[in-house]
Amino acid sequence: MTQTQTQTKTRSPELRAFKGAIAGLRQDLFHDIFAYRPLAPMSGEGRFFRLVPARLRKHAVWTPHALVLLAAFFTVTLAIDTWHRQFFLGALPAVPVALTLVRPVAAFWLSMAVSFITAVTSNDWLWGPSSFFAHLVVLVVVAARTRPRTAAWMWTASLLLALLMENSGPMRYSSSIGPMLVLSAMALLVVGIVHVRRDAQREVTVQRTVTAVERDRRTLLEERTTIARELHDVVAHHMSVVAIQAEAAPYRVENPPPELEQAFVTIRENAVAALTELRRVLGVVRADDYEAPDAPQPTLDGLDGLLANVREAGLESEKTITGAVRELPQGVELSAYRIIQEALSNTLRHAPGATAQVELAYVLGGLGLRVVNGPPTGLVKPSPGAGHGITGMRERVAMLNGEMTAGATEAGGYEIAAFIPVQTTHDTHDAHGTRDTRDDTHDRYDTERDEKA
Repeated sequence: MTQTQTQTKTRSPELRAFKGAIAGLRQDLFHDIFAYRPLAPMSGEGRFFRLVPARLRKHAVWTPHALVLLAAFFTVTLAIDTWHRQFFLGALPAVPVALTLVRPVAAFWLSMAVSFITAVTSNDWLWGPSSFFAHLVVLVVVAARTRPRTAAWMWTASLLLALLMENSGPMRYSSSIGPMLVLSAMALLVVGIVHVRRDAQREVTVQRTVTAVERDRRTLLEERTTIARELHDVVAHHMSVVAIQAEAAPYRVENPPPELEQAFVTIRENAVAALTELRRVLGVVRADDYEAPDAPQPTLDGLDGLLANVREAGLESEKTITGAVRELPQGVELSAYRIIQEALSNTLRHAPGATAQVELAYVLGGLGLRVVNGPPTGLVKPSPGAGHGITGMRERVAMLNGEMTAGATEAGGYEIAAFIPVQTTHDTHDAHGTRDTRDDTHDRYDTERDEKA
């Protein structure tokens, strides 16, 4: 029973808070007192530096250091007016002020020691004019270089020193104690507010960065999902055709040998199995409300209809084709169509009133496409964009091992250029080092028939 009560008391919130406060005091004011922490120069960015001439900006980054040293010099001038015969003792508070630039915690404790020494020596003031100003500067600079919790501990330590010296020191009253505690509390409160505001801004910046990264990642995944759905429809169509033709092929051959029938059965079984696995894997990327398109996926044959639609929407567009037009793999034509479609949609949104030029180049190694638009004209304000459409285009081109560039033109417009490589049938055979399977099959069957005859 006694052990349970002891554990309850140990785990009480008040005791935990007290232990946390003591640990914070030890960490802030007693851990690594003489640690070397030089004040870094300013970043050179912000409103202040925009007002400074360009030739002086490289020197303006040392402004905090100059202000601290100026405060130390002002402390010395106060000592000249106050301590005529003991100038060294009066100028001693300037040392912790300068020390805040390299060892902030040590500077605070040195300032406390100097305040005690000057108070004992003067027998009247705990904080004379020079020590008053110096201690106030030390509190502000150290608080600005550490954190608000440290500022609270320093103010508390200054209060304890003031109470100790006033009640048991050589002087019984010092008119500087009240002003020091009030002014330091106000100054430290302002520093704490600046600290909190700066931390909040930094946290907001981090959150915005994380949100932008997550948004881009989500957009990328959504675009990949769309591509996977479209390719599923394309591949599923071809695999279904393979399965049907493999099933019907034996009936088109008179007295087919058993090996041929078995080969077509194997082809059909593999096609059906591949189609089943494809649907199972690609099924995870289909949304619950996704409906497969009734019509086949678009190809470059439907490019004229796309241009007609954008013309009705107010975008003047032209098409130019170079090279010998030929049928490309359906995945290539689908991706090319989607890239042109997205580029024209971006022109409608971001460059209202502009004209667009669509160029297709059929070359031996693949397909080149280019969509370029002029600068926006008219009174319609362009719609801002996040670049997600460009991300989708790049994904489609990268999927096909192509290359793409996107950027502004010298005329003030925008240009999308991509090249999608396409292997010819001859290149495919050479790459694999094999002949056409159909030729091998026909040769084998012709040989078997000749032997039987």
